This record gives sequence, structure tokens and C-alpha cells, in this order.
Amino acid sequence: MDSHTHFMEQAFNKPHPSMECKCTTTKEVERITKSLKTKNSYGYDEISTEILKISCPFISSPINYICNKMLFWGVFPDRLKYSTIKPLHKNDDRCEVSYYRPVSLLTSFSKIFEIVMHRMILKYLTNYNILSTEQYGFRLGLRTDNATYKLTTEILNSMKNKLLVGGKFCDLEKGFCYVNHDILLYEYKLKFYGISDKNLQLYQSYLDNRYCRTEIYNDSENSNKVSNWTKGRHGVPQGSILGPLLFILYINDLTKIINKTSTPINFADDTSNLFAHSNLMGLNKNICIVFTTFNK
Repeated sequence: MDSHTHFMEQAFNKPHPSMECKCTTTKEVERITKSLKTKNSYGYDEISTEILKISCPFISSPINYICNKMLFWGVFPDRLKYSTIKPLHKNDDRCEVSYYRPVSLLTSFSKIFEIVMHRMILKYLTNYNILSTEQYGFRLGLRTDNATYKLTTEILNSMKNKLLVGGKFCDLEKGFCYVNHDILLYEYKLKFYGISDKNLQLYQSYLDNRYCRTEIYNDSENSNKVSNWTKGRHGVPQGSILGPLLFILYINDLTKIINKTSTPINFADDTSNLFAHSNLMGLNKNICIVFTTFNK
């Protein structure tokens, strides 16, 4: 048995029922469009959310038609899978590439289609309690202070009970960029969670054949320099609506595997594990078990 399949079966015992797909309505598309933040920035199509919201009464019906075709056929529109990446300087040396954060600009239209998909899958995941309760990132009503409170409370309670406490803190650097599509889609994850048939095809279509280019402002020439389009083969789209949810689904089974010997607290790709035991030997044993699990 493959280790990934073994982890999924350990975490959930059996696969979940298939997710059902429901049609959208013109009114729902209008509400989604109006809920978008009004911005002047835009993707490669040069259409901002401000223009989109102004045009809403005239375009909501055809967008709704395309949305339902997308859901019925399991095909995400190709023209919405292009993103322009702009490097945003974080700190220190401006000549050091690692000190820049890539900001991805997707088309404004893609946000509408992604929100439709996001609402549908999130409702399903919530109804069947699939998402790990130890995950605090990109969850409605949960923030960093909730994760911090959980962490400090667990430490204080363990010390109050006169237990030895240890911690392991991991940051999956560029975790969003290294999501394996085969593992996420077919071999283990989404299919196990009940995302199958046309729904699975839709998420494959969403991730496949995505293209990006880099745009850099040239001070000396007072103009933007743009690279050629490059096809992405791994990861989830940066700056997207669906990307963060797909990522936490990708690592969703992790906490259920290690919560018997530790207390995991996740915030997106930041993983904290607390260990508590009455003696040092037992504490070391639990830490080794979790480390071994991580390395499988």
C-alpha cells in the first residue's frame, strides 16, 4: 500500500460520499460580482474589478451561463488561467532575489468563477467535517490570534499539570508552489474526499495548462519589462481564491495522523507540534514518532 493512501485511510477510515454540483443563478453571480473589492489593478486582460462591477447588470446573465457550462462539462475557461507576476520588495537588499515576494495578478473574471467553485466545495467540506480542526489558516472566523491562543493555552495547561513540554515548529517554504497535482487530484486527496467525476475534471482543468509571466518595472527606461508566458506544472495559483483551500486540503490528513502523539496547530503552511509527557524518555519517543511520520 502506498504511504499516501495509508495516511488517508488512517485519517478518515473510508472515502467520503461524492460531492453534488448545483447550478448557479444570475442573482448569485450579481452578488458575487458586487462583493469583489473595487480595485484599479488588473491582469493580462486589462479589465479591473471596478470595470467589472460597473458592467455587472449587462454581463451577469452571460457569465452565469458560462459558469453553469463550466460546472456541467467540468472545464475551467482557458483564458482565465493566465497570471502576471510582479515582484514586491519585502526588506533589506534590493539586489537579492529572495527578498522579493511574488504578487500574482489574475483576471478579474476568474475571481467570479473561482468563488462559485469555492462556495460549492467549502459547503460540502463543512457538511461532512472534512477540514482539520487544527488548521487555522484561510478558515472563516479563524485568525492567527486563535492559533496563538491555542498554542499558549496548551503549553500552560501542560506546565500546570507538571508535564514536560517540547515543540517542533516547521515552515514549508514556498509550500503553495510545490503542490503535486497528481497527488492532490487523482491518486489520493480530492478523489478520497469525494470530489469525483465532473467535479474532479473541473479541478483538474482548473490546475492544468496554467501560464504565468513576470512583469518588472525598469526605472532607467521608465517602462515595464514583461517575460514570455511560461507553463506552470506544480503548485496552486498564487493570489487565487481557490489556491489556499486546495493547499490546506493537500495537507489536511497530516494533523489527523500525528495528533495521537502530539498537539498539532497549523496556520496554512506553518506547522507547530507540541509534545507533553511526564518523563523525558516518553517525550523523546513521541517526538521521534512524529519526525518519522514526517519523513515517510
